[in-house]
Amino acid sequence: MIERFYLRSCLSFDEAALEFEPGLIVFSGPSGSGKSVLMRAILASFGLEDAAAALSESAVRWRVDEEASGLLNETPNVFREVKKEKARYFFNAQSVSRATLRALAGAHLRHLSHKDYADFEPAALLALVDEAAANADAGHAERLLAYRRTYRRYRDAERELDMLRQEASTRKEQEEFARYEIEKIDAIAPEPGEYEHLLDIKKGLSKKEKIEERIERASEIFAYEHAVASALEALETDGAFFDDAMNELRSRLEEAAQRLAELEATDIETVLDRLEALSDLKRRYGSVEDALAYRDKKRRELETLETLDTRLHDLRDEAARLRKELDAQAAVLSRARDAALPALEKKLNGYLKALYLDRAALRREAAEPAETGCDAVVLELHGTPLQKISAGEFNRLRLALLAVRSESMAHERGVLMLDEIDANLSGEESMSVAKVLRTLSRRFQILVISHQPQLTAMGQQHFLVEKNNGRSSVRALRNDDERIEEIARIVSGDSVSDKARHLARELLEAAKYEPKGAA
Repeated sequence: MIERFYLRSCLSFDEAALEFEPGLIVFSGPSGSGKSVLMRAILASFGLEDAAAALSESAVRWRVDEEASGLLNETPNVFREVKKEKARYFFNAQSVSRATLRALAGAHLRHLSHKDYADFEPAALLALVDEAAANADAGHAERLLAYRRTYRRYRDAERELDMLRQEASTRKEQEEFARYEIEKIDAIAPEPGEYEHLLDIKKGLSKKEKIEERIERASEIFAYEHAVASALEALETDGAFFDDAMNELRSRLEEAAQRLAELEATDIETVLDRLEALSDLKRRYGSVEDALAYRDKKRRELETLETLDTRLHDLRDEAARLRKELDAQAAVLSRARDAALPALEKKLNGYLKALYLDRAALRREAAEPAETGCDAVVLELHGTPLQKISAGEFNRLRLALLAVRSESMAHERGVLMLDEIDANLSGEESMSVAKVLRTLSRRFQILVISHQPQLTAMGQQHFLVEKNNGRSSVRALRNDDERIEEIARIVSGDSVSDKARHLARELLEAAKYEPKGAA
C-alpha cells in the first residue's frame, strides 16, 4: 500500500501532504478543484504520468526484488519525481530512469483508465479461468507447467525444422558451391610454408651468376693456405686457429656451390607459375594456411549437407511426437477449463447482477498451440462485443472481473487507482459500484475520485479537495459531521439542505455495516 504522499508546486497546488490508510480511499470535491491533478501527481511519482510537479513523492509498504533490480529496499521505500528543467526519478536515494521506476511500481499498482481492455484480453481471461481450475484441482497448475515445458520443446523443434527445410531448399546450390571451392583449392594443392620456400628459390636464382663469380674469386685464397701455414710455423705460432678458419670457409663455400648446383636443375618458369597460383590463394584467403582452413571448413559443410535428409527425417519424427504429446496435455487442460467455466461464470454474473448489469457469457474457443495451451477465452456482455458497450457498463464489468479474481487472493495485492468510475451512473448503480469496491478493498488499497454520494460515503478514508482564490488544497475529513456536509453538498450542490444532510447521514450509517477493507 501507499503510506504517504507529498506534493510541491503542481499546477494549482502549492503543497500537499497526505497519510493513507488501507482500504477504500475516496477523493471528492467540486468540479475543477484539482482532484484529477492530484491523482495524476500520485501516478507521476511512480513514473506512470508525465511530471507536472516540482516534487511528488510516495512512500510505500511494498518491497522490490533486490536481485533483479539491483536496488536496495528501505523501510518504507520511497518513489520520487523531481522536476526543474527536466524530470528526474528516484527510488529511495538512487537515481533511476522513468522506465525503471514504472516497472518497479507496475507489479504493485494498477491505474484503471477508461477503456483499458487489458483485463478482457483472451490471455487475461484464460489466466482467470486457470486460477479457478487450480483452486478446484491443485494438480492443474502443475499440468499447465508440464504443458509449457512440452510446448517450448515443440516450438524449438519446429523452428529447427524450418531452418533445415530452408537449408534443404538451397542444398543443391550449397553443395555445388562447396565442391567448387574445395576443388579449386585442391587443384593447386598448396602446402604450408610452400610460398615462402619458393620465394627463397626465386631469390637464389636471380643471384646465381653473381654468387658463382664471387665464390670463384674467394676460392683463390686456398692457393695461399700453405704459405700462411709456413709463416705461422716460422713465427712459432700455433696455427690451429688458421686451420679451423680455413676448414669452416671451405665447408661454407662447398655448401653454397652445392645449392647452386641444385638450382641449376630448377625450372624458373615452373617456380614463377607456382608462385602466381599461390599468390591468387593469398589474395583470396589471406594466406596458404587460411586457404587450407577454408577448404577443411567447406568439407565439413559438405558432410553436414550430405546428412541433411537423415536429420530432417529424425527431426520430423521428434516434432510429430512432441505435437502428439502436446495435444494430449492440451486436451486435459481444456477439460479442466471447461469444468471451471460454469462456476466462474456464475460467480461473475452474481457480481454483475449486484452491479445492475445483464448476464455475461464466458466461452472457451480452440486456438493455435501457445504457451498457455490450445484455448482462448472470450467474454461477451448480453451478447454485445465489449467494444460496443457503454463506458458505465465497461467499468462495472471490469469491477466484477476484479472482484472475482480477488476472491482467490490470499493477501493484499497492491494498489488500485480509479478516475470517476461512478460517473454517469444512477443512484442504484453507483451504490452497487461502491459495494463492490468495498469488497475489493479487502485485497487492495483503492484510491478513487467520486462525484456520487454513494461511493463517497462508502470510503473508509475521505479526502476533500477544494480550490480558493485559484489555489487548490486537500485535507482528510476526520469525523462524520465533516463527511456529512461534503456528501450533502454532492447531493444538493452548494446550497446544502437538511434533506441532503439526512440522506448523507443514512448513507454513512449504512456504510458502517459493509465489509471492512484490507488490514
